[in-house]
Amino acid sequence: MTLSYIVSGFAVGLLVGMTGVGGGSLMTPLLTLLFGVSPSVAVGTDLAFASITKSAGTLTHRVRGTIRWDIVKRLCIGALPAAVVSTLALKSFGTLSPEIGQIIRYSIAGSVLLTVVALIFKGRMLNWINAHPEKQLQGNKLAAATIISGAVLGVLVTVSSIGAGAIGATLLVMLYPSMSSAEVAGTDIAYAVPLTAIAALGHWWLGSIHWELLISLLIGSLPGITLGSWVARSVPEKFLRVLLAMTLTTVAVKLIY
Repeated sequence: MTLSYIVSGFAVGLLVGMTGVGGGSLMTPLLTLLFGVSPSVAVGTDLAFASITKSAGTLTHRVRGTIRWDIVKRLCIGALPAAVVSTLALKSFGTLSPEIGQIIRYSIAGSVLLTVVALIFKGRMLNWINAHPEKQLQGNKLAAATIISGAVLGVLVTVSSIGAGAIGATLLVMLYPSMSSAEVAGTDIAYAVPLTAIAALGHWWLGSIHWELLISLLIGSLPGITLGSWVARSVPEKFLRVLLAMTLTTVAVKLIY
């Protein structure tokens, strides 16, 4: 089984490297559907996985100067308290109970579908915003919208481990259309590190992290991400995004039914 986890980690890392989409939207459903891992343990393990892998990405983006720390601060103001409250709520309701497990399963499916929407319509959203500059938020309204977005992402990530990647990046593009792609990626990864770390600590407290599984996934994912980043240069991005959107839609349907 350990070899299967390593291979799965490699496959997810490869796709993440090629598409840039957060591993949670791929890893958590994979653990739940293919390996029969309980939803709560799948979420907790994936959050620990994400916090480690995203830390390395943050260091790279920091060296390149592609992180907007003012935006990271706003997102964290909303996301970190939301993660703590969500963890306490899971503890109160019993994260390992079958009923809560089913709720988490549905939340994973919902987050996956949101990721699909973000993948498909990100370009159209950006085009609409650029065509209607009067609709763009400024000043205090922009700051408030960023904090609220962080809070929503904090809940999504803590409950389902999904949201910090494609959904977070799409929200950044909508709120800050003038940011470069590198800045969007760097900022999205940077705020996700403390968020996934706090959420992972919460799940460790809840007893929903499988450490042997985590190590196996990391062994596979690190070379997978590296190879995927190189392959991405020769594979059409549109093709990859359509393929990924179709795959995630199928996953969401299977999670629900």
